Amino acid sequence: MKRTLMLAAVAAFALGSASAAAAKPSAAIMAAVADKGRPTEDTGRDADRKPAEMLEFAGVKPGQTVADFLPGGGYFTRIFSKAVGPKGAVYAVISEAQAANKDKPPAVAALAADANYGNIKVVAANFQTLALPTPADVIWTSQNYHDLHLSRLSLDVAAVNKAVFNALKPGGYYIVLDHAAPAGTPIDSVNTAHRIDPAIVKSELEAAGFKLVGESKVLRNPKDDYTKNVFDPAVRGHTDQFIYKFQKPKS
Repeated sequence: MKRTLMLAAVAAFALGSASAAAAKPSAAIMAAVADKGRPTEDTGRDADRKPAEMLEFAGVKPGQTVADFLPGGGYFTRIFSKAVGPKGAVYAVISEAQAANKDKPPAVAALAADANYGNIKVVAANFQTLALPTPADVIWTSQNYHDLHLSRLSLDVAAVNKAVFNALKPGGYYIVLDHAAPAGTPIDSVNTAHRIDPAIVKSELEAAGFKLVGESKVLRNPKDDYTKNVFDPAVRGHTDQFIYKFQKPKS
């Protein structure tokens, strides 16, 4: 009994240490963030988004395969490309609807066509049956997990999470960064506030088979006004954000 309690305490301490410690970003990550090809509109957001710390927390390394799930304008996609290098691969995962919209092509399509970022491949996917060209070492989603619950998308979120689980290599990581809602906030609030209770994310991903192995508090902001949606100018760019690191078991 004592041994069991001791092991549990050690495990809790290890997770707490991983949460508290902020390892110095690797040279490869620092070089990726310093990439001269990054647009000024991206670099101007670095102080708020802290990309070097985020990639270090995610464990991104040269030669890896990283999937940027719902990459938006490609802020992180571009950095991933340089961080994994020519021997690595980056999949920019967009929806089939985005890919089909010829009037408004996704921003990452132009990025993938740039020879300076030749390791980026756009993947149009049904999120509930996500299939990547090859299994990923890291799947990353930034400020988008709550979107999976939007009523207008009518997604089976449990199926999406299981598809993400299956798309990872054994031992691979799923990094979820999102806008925090107060504890106990109902899930349907994502439709207006675009925030999510972190406890919901933990519960859903553990149900999919993931294990929570780390947390970064680099982007936490207790001064956030949680009554405002994330696009309100009073809080935009400065919301309270949580970052969780989930692992697919190695066996």
